[in-house]
Amino acid sequence: MTVNLTLLVVMGVLYAVGVYLLLERSLTRVLLGLMLLTNGTNLLILHAGGVAGFAPLYEESIAAEDYSDPLPQALILTAIVISLAVTAFLLGMIYRSWVLGRRDEIQDDVEDRRVARQSSYDVESDADVPADTSEFDDGAPYRDPDESVETPGVRGRAGEERR
Repeated sequence: MTVNLTLLVVMGVLYAVGVYLLLERSLTRVLLGLMLLTNGTNLLILHAGGVAGFAPLYEESIAAEDYSDPLPQALILTAIVISLAVTAFLLGMIYRSWVLGRRDEIQDDVEDRRVARQSSYDVESDADVPADTSEFDDGAPYRDPDESVETPGVRGRAGEERR
């Protein structure tokens, strides 16, 4: 497989700019960042598909290794459809945000600020775990019931010691 350095640089730039735009508070920039990320991913899948070959239509005169792999093309087509649906959803969110608030920036509400101020200690997950008080633990060492050798010092059913 040959490596196309220009394609790799373009993918890197698309990913870098896309991630930068995703971290913004403006929904329009988030949309642009998502579109750049999906295009970078499509280029990545296309590049991973290998060199171009013949169309994947069977002919007896063409060797099997000369065909083009149709899987990357199917994955890219699926990714395009999914990115179109997500883009339409985000455009709807941007429109709704513009109609209601005349801005497309995400604002912190009171609950977001309260969560940011609170301590990272969580009573439920950070508390000490009490010792196991199982009713089935009688303090006797475990003895395999299938084991035929009797171990000295192991208690029997009634609590008497076996020999």
